[in-house]
Amino acid sequence: MPPSDTNPHALPAASQFATTHWSVVLAAKDDTSSAAADALAQLCRVYWYPLYAFIRRRGYGPDDAQDLTQEFFYRLLDRRYLSAVDHRKGRFRTFLLGALEHFLANEWRRSQTQRRGGGQQIISIDDSAEQRYAHEPATDVSPERIYDQRWALAFLEQVLGKLRAEFIEAGKGATFEALKAFLTGDRPVVAYAELATSLGTTENALKMAVSRMRQRYAELLRQEIANTLSSPDEIEDELRSLMTALS
Repeated sequence: MPPSDTNPHALPAASQFATTHWSVVLAAKDDTSSAAADALAQLCRVYWYPLYAFIRRRGYGPDDAQDLTQEFFYRLLDRRYLSAVDHRKGRFRTFLLGALEHFLANEWRRSQTQRRGGGQQIISIDDSAEQRYAHEPATDVSPERIYDQRWALAFLEQVLGKLRAEFIEAGKGATFEALKAFLTGDRPVVAYAELATSLGTTENALKMAVSRMRQRYAELLRQEIANTLSSPDEIEDELRSLMTALS
């Protein structure tokens, strides 16, 4: 992957906010096109588990949590929760949680699930949801804390997926798989010198490649954070919030 000339610590330009998670929400709010709905549905597929985990930690059983998650996303995609959205403030992360809390407190009735959502499977939730939830920490961790942790992990997986796609597009998918441990915090199974030999390069060249990959990851991370905000001024604070959630 060629080196980037972009400073990973620089704020994204205002033009990068043209297509963000907020703009997707606003488009779905005001636009009846299938493209707007599809874009919002994709966000639901990415971030459903943090919401599911929140519901489970609130004391609902697995079946109820699945029904509630599906019904919440049905109403979101049906635009019932988008009418009051104000893109001038807030974060996509807190918007989703606030909408879910409102839904749980005031609007959901189990007897209405079939009548309102028609039993639609908006997102795929199966036994894997409970398998994931079984590994969650002790119950003294609050629903809000669980949500923030799972959001952060889903968020970082999105960023890693975008970086992986760039490497694959450049014909360097195998290189990404070999070097991703230097990003994820996993301990590399081999030393630089040994890995360089296996990749047919030098140790110095490999270290440079890792440095460039880290730089590009930092760029994508900040861009993805920008996508969830209404203002670039909030990037640093949201980055700190993500890191705090994972600490």
